[in-house]
Amino acid sequence: MFRKLVLALAVTAAAALPVKAESADGTKPDLVTVLAAPDAQTQMMAMVLTMQSMQQGAGTRILLCGPAADLALKDAPASATAPQKPLGIGPQDLMKKLMSEGTPVEVCAIYLPNRDSGPEVLLDGVGVAKPPQMAGHLIAENARILSF
Repeated sequence: MFRKLVLALAVTAAAALPVKAESADGTKPDLVTVLAAPDAQTQMMAMVLTMQSMQQGAGTRILLCGPAADLALKDAPASATAPQKPLGIGPQDLMKKLMSEGTPVEVCAIYLPNRDSGPEVLLDGVGVAKPPQMAGHLIAENARILSF
């Protein structure tokens, strides 16, 4: 109980801190979240931080690779949809919310061929990354990369 209270206070205090999400010239950064981790808690935290970045004005984009790309499946594994505390939703649910608010989500170009699947197995709105375009997002002057 005490640990939960301390965590809740820490999260509340951190949320109240002023955040400077701008570069020196006043532009907002673009965040590319690259997620390959198989762990549901790590996936959830990646989505939470991406959501927070979007809410603070950053442009956001998500690239799912390896086991994390299973989040993009219509028939996703239970770990992608099982509710996580304290939000009570799964990482796939938060990813869908990000997508509904304009965040592009793509799976790595090699994900589907290595599953012997086509894009029909993906959630509506999830794309397949094209390496030259994704590389452009990653090396853009205003880009920040969050990798899990």
